Amino acid sequence: MDDKSQAIKNIFDHLWVDYTILNPNVQRIHDLIASQQEKVVNDHIAFRTFGLDGIRVEDLAHFFLELGYTYGGDYHFKEKKLKARHLDAPRPDLPKIFISELILEECSAQLVDTVKAVISQTEDGYFKTVDYLWKGRPWNPISYQVYDVLRQESEYAAWMYVFGYRANHFTVSVNQLKQFPDLVSLNAMLKQQGITLNASGGEIKGGESVYLSQSSTMADKVAIKFVEGVYSVPSCFYEFALRHELPSGELFSGFVADNADKIFESTNSQGALRQ
Repeated sequence: MDDKSQAIKNIFDHLWVDYTILNPNVQRIHDLIASQQEKVVNDHIAFRTFGLDGIRVEDLAHFFLELGYTYGGDYHFKEKKLKARHLDAPRPDLPKIFISELILEECSAQLVDTVKAVISQTEDGYFKTVDYLWKGRPWNPISYQVYDVLRQESEYAAWMYVFGYRANHFTVSVNQLKQFPDLVSLNAMLKQQGITLNASGGEIKGGESVYLSQSSTMADKVAIKFVEGVYSVPSCFYEFALRHELPSGELFSGFVADNADKIFESTNSQGALRQ
C-alpha cells in the first residue's frame, strides 16, 4: 500500500471508530447487513461545517484533494441556507466525500455571533491538521438554551454546536449488496429489526428518474452534558444509496439536491429529552 492509500485508510478508520462509538446503532446495522454474507462498501462519507474562513468546504476538502480526490458537483439548499460540494475518489473502491456548509451570510446576527464565539475557543492552528475531522467538539461548555435557540433557526447549526467535527454519516452502497437488490428490500429488513427510517419526502428519496435512490435512518439520540443538565439529542445517522445507470450505461456518480435536502433532516429534532 502506497503512502497516500495508507493515509486515506487511516483517516477513514479514525472516522469510523468515532462514528460508531457515538452511534452504537450504526455498528448494529452494519453487522446486520454483514450477517447476510454481504460485504459492506461505503458509497460516501459526509461532513458538515460553518461558512467561516479556515473551515469552509474548500478547507475540509483540502485534506482529501492532497490524497488524490477531485472536485465533483456543487449543490445549493436555499431553504436550509446550505451549500455543498462532493469529491470523487481516486479509486472506485474508495468512498466519495460530501461536504456541506452553513451560509452564515444568510443567517441571523444572533446565530452568526454564536458560531463565531464557539469557533474562537479553538487553539491557533487547530484546523490545520486532518485529525480535527474526528475529534468532535473543541469548544466547552455548551448550553441547552443556546442549542434550543439555534435549532429553531437551523437544525444544522444546532447539530454542529453540539457535535462539532466528525463524520455526520457513512453510506452503504446498495449497488454492492447481493441479498438486497433495492432499497425496498433493505428498508424492509431494517424496519423488521426496529430501525426507524427517515420518512421526510418518503422513505426512499429520488429514484431511477434522477439516477439515485437514497434512504437513511433517523439519527440515534445520545446523552449530552449541557450546563443545564444531561439531555438526549439526535447525533448521527446511517444512509443507504443505490446508483442507477445513465443512458451511457455508466452509473450516476453525483448527488441530487432534492434527495440530499430531505436526508439532512435525519438529524432533525422535535425537542430533546432531559435525563
